[in-house]
Amino acid sequence: MRLKGKVCVVTAAGQGIGAATARAFAREGATVWATDLDAEKLKGLAGVDGLKTRKLDVLDKAAIGAFAKEVGAADVLFNCAGFVHHGSVLDATDDQWQFGFNLNVRSMFWTIQAFLPAMLAKGGGSIVNMSSAASSVKGAALRFVYGTTKAAVIGLTKSVAVDYVSKGVRCNAICPGTVQTPSLDERIAGLGGGADARQFFLQRQPTGRFGSAEEIAALAVYLGSDESSFTTGTVNVIDGGWSV
Repeated sequence: MRLKGKVCVVTAAGQGIGAATARAFAREGATVWATDLDAEKLKGLAGVDGLKTRKLDVLDKAAIGAFAKEVGAADVLFNCAGFVHHGSVLDATDDQWQFGFNLNVRSMFWTIQAFLPAMLAKGGGSIVNMSSAASSVKGAALRFVYGTTKAAVIGLTKSVAVDYVSKGVRCNAICPGTVQTPSLDERIAGLGGGADARQFFLQRQPTGRFGSAEEIAALAVYLGSDESSFTTGTVNVIDGGWSV
């Protein structure tokens, strides 16, 4: 069990990659705090050994601070919360730009700021941030707001990594390609559903298939575990060859 005895916090754990990672952390022996804005979605994690659920709005700084005090010293923080906006620079509104940066970037700033002091006091920890291949890794069509925010996540990750590398805290980013999740299903539906909408996403995957939430979770387990103790500030692309 690669995470035995560790305390792990996961945001956006109600479905998709967040839920798969919360389960994977628990299977590896961790005590897991699975959080989500939607408490109903967290019910799907009921009965998983070693897993606790909490409703948490990552856009509420005070709530994050109170939750961090409740958890105490976490060993692993997995920042998974995010939203995908569709459209080009000419389509984007000020509200979409602000919401995208608030959820996709500022929430990570706030959670890291809340949990990092206890990690430092404990002597170490691992922070894993969800970025995307659609970021500074590569441009993606009609992902202007999303790609910009996810590029910012990479910059945030490297900044935290370099500031605390000598203090035992590691910070790494995961950059997936297109992954089969409820979020993807919503985006397909937003394009009208059907085979053509699905093909819009599938055609950019050279492997001819979408990734699975469990494949991303396996990488998160590695980055949270002591097996990756020599790894920090990295951009871990797991995109089925999309960016090759």
